[in-house]
Amino acid sequence: MYQDKVTLCGSNAYEKKYYLNPDFSGLPEQIKQELQIVCVLFTAEVGGVLTLEFDEEGKLNFVTHVEDNDFFYDEIGSELMIKKLRQEKQDFWESLELYYKIFLLGEDEV
Repeated sequence: MYQDKVTLCGSNAYEKKYYLNPDFSGLPEQIKQELQIVCVLFTAEVGGVLTLEFDEEGKLNFVTHVEDNDFFYDEIGSELMIKKLRQEKQDFWESLELYYKIFLLGEDEV
């Protein structure tokens, strides 16, 4: 079904918008709210654009983008915040990876 990276969700500090891929509408509401909180707080604090993307193997990656000449973007803060989120919510991210592999990739043995 999916062969390349798949965006789970993202937040854009420039446009003040949040996006959740409709393919993940089956996630429990509490999980969707948690994703929105994480993404929006991230971009509110460091700026730029954050997307959470699954790669071909089903691993969840934090991807950041910044517009040229954005002098307010905190690159160091971005890396530190991603590291902190990965550590503090490790079980949450692993559960999302498992959901993706089972329900979207159709794997039965994970």
